[in-house]
Amino acid sequence: MPFPKRLLNDYESMVLDLHPHWWFYGPEALSLVGSMVLTSFVLGKTSGGLETFLKYPSFGIIVVVAAWLAVTVVKWRTTYFVVTSHRLIYRQGVMARGGIEIPLEKVNNVNFEQGIFERLIGVGTLLIESGGKDGQQRFTDIAQPESVQNIIHSTMQNLTASNFTSAPSVRSVATEIEKLEALRDRGTLTDEEFEAQKRRLLG
Repeated sequence: MPFPKRLLNDYESMVLDLHPHWWFYGPEALSLVGSMVLTSFVLGKTSGGLETFLKYPSFGIIVVVAAWLAVTVVKWRTTYFVVTSHRLIYRQGVMARGGIEIPLEKVNNVNFEQGIFERLIGVGTLLIESGGKDGQQRFTDIAQPESVQNIIHSTMQNLTASNFTSAPSVRSVATEIEKLEALRDRGTLTDEEFEAQKRRLLG
């Protein structure tokens, strides 16, 4: 299920939309497989009254672990790590929801961590330092974290270049208004002429 487009601002575009890596529910899946194998082994080695005594608790454990896995998969489906042209967004939850939003302009550094096993399955942790009050944010179960790091850095560079390109036009408008104010103060322009020229520049 992709991140809802209605939650994006009109001026931003989607760059990256990720659910957590499948290892997010890996321990629960392994627990289910392990409980099924163990139950088959135990019931295969017992008979009579002992088999009857162990059967129901064993199947009960399988049902509990399966329910645990189902809940975790739902959490996985409703957890998003999103990079837009202007923000980093992390959302999770079904009924009760929570999230983190970091403007790319405030991101100071992006690092990643991977152990040996994590490198083998392609999962890791992102550490994002920002100028906000929360400081460093830690995002676990990120698929291919090195690639995600590169995407964030390139998006930050694109945003900086875009801001730099648009900045001169803003500065030039401000400079022109200052010149008009000086002409008005000297009496060269009337107040009406000043307001008309100002509206033209701002328009």
